[in-house]
Amino acid sequence: MRPLDLVIEPEPGNATEAGGILNPAGARGPDGHLYLFPRLVAKGNYSRIGIARVQFDSSGEPCDIERLGIALEPEMPYELRPDGGGCEDPRVTYVEPLERYVMTYTAFSPFGPRIALAFSYDLMHWERLGLATFEPYEGIHFDGVDNKDAAMFPLAVPNPSEQLELAILHRPLFPGTLPEDTMLMEEDRDIDLHRESIWISYTPAVPSDVPYPLAHFTSHHRLAAPVSDWELLKIGSGAPPVMTKHGWLFIYHGVADVAAPDSDAHQLTYSAGVMVLAKDHPQELLYRSTHPVLSPQPSMGPRGTPSNVVFPTAIDRRDDIGEPDRLDVYYGMNDFRIGVARLDVPPTLPLTGEADPPASQTR
Repeated sequence: MRPLDLVIEPEPGNATEAGGILNPAGARGPDGHLYLFPRLVAKGNYSRIGIARVQFDSSGEPCDIERLGIALEPEMPYELRPDGGGCEDPRVTYVEPLERYVMTYTAFSPFGPRIALAFSYDLMHWERLGLATFEPYEGIHFDGVDNKDAAMFPLAVPNPSEQLELAILHRPLFPGTLPEDTMLMEEDRDIDLHRESIWISYTPAVPSDVPYPLAHFTSHHRLAAPVSDWELLKIGSGAPPVMTKHGWLFIYHGVADVAAPDSDAHQLTYSAGVMVLAKDHPQELLYRSTHPVLSPQPSMGPRGTPSNVVFPTAIDRRDDIGEPDRLDVYYGMNDFRIGVARLDVPPTLPLTGEADPPASQTR
């Protein structure tokens, strides 16, 4: 994956972006244009979800954005806190069985981050569906646990019982599994497979005029746990899955503890990796990158902090220019701005990557 020239910075004088413009969702609208839904951070870490249209130059490269307004801002009790609130880090997927766009986002509630959903016909007007709920699974309770990084599949796929349903990827943040927690553990620690993994959960593909059951998920399946050094502290969903000739390509993020230059201080570093899931059974992992496909570059951010975050959240398959094997990935840079990188799908799929660490065991 190689970075492109476009870097989207906060707009000078815009109070809603005083703390950054980052981590955008993305989708092609009914008009064929690419729209981004960035997290806009105001003073006090108060986050809204904006709307912007991407502009392209004569060669088809993204070159700028046109800001169009706000998609969602904190209004519901589950999005508000006594000291503020937030609608954060969205992903948007056009879900074909529903004939709607579905947005998954993080609601920053008094109880912590939770997955919330909204839907739209046109990307301009959004209706909330509320918080996602999850049935327990083998003694694991997802409700009441911090959860983020959710992304929907665009098509119905087989659940563990071979029934076609809609699917969501998510990463519950069970107590003790935050990067700040795991970085303090011994390097050879055992990974808690059920509590440190990305999960797939399912919900019925309801008729297009009844979208509300969409927010309740069952039939959970653990997809992948941290494996490689660059993701050992945490993995989580990135951009929504997109179909390629090899199967469902899924950009995700991993977190590692990297020593800061000329310092003994700990520094959490976020990088991007790739998984490919089987087309007909996306619970089956076909490929997983053993090294990051995109890592932060060693430079200083505008706030004087190291650029140690690459956080992918949107993906655009370039069918618009006749290049379906080209994927443009939009990602948060240093929790402040937005970058774009190009990923080209290779002719063949390398045989590498494991779902779980070979020596790991469930605690």
